[in-house]
Amino acid sequence: MSSQRVYPHLAFVHRRARVGIGALLLLVCAACTPPPDSPTEKPAEPQATQLRDAMQKPLDSARSTQATVDADAQRQRQAIEDAGG
Repeated sequence: MSSQRVYPHLAFVHRRARVGIGALLLLVCAACTPPPDSPTEKPAEPQATQLRDAMQKPLDSARSTQATVDADAQRQRQAIEDAGG
């Protein structure tokens, strides 16, 4: 005769004991992990300002040139309009 037939409640107790031990082990592992690092108050400032400036300089020059070209084109259109054209 099997012991499970004679004592069916022992199988249930044994299963609950395994689940309980597993849950206890998970709690112990979770308690042993270090706490996460706290975020800093402000983000770190970028250190690559030279690269940013080197990229920004040609863009600023192009914007300046475009403004000059647009102003000259406007003056030319106005001169044509004033001439009756």
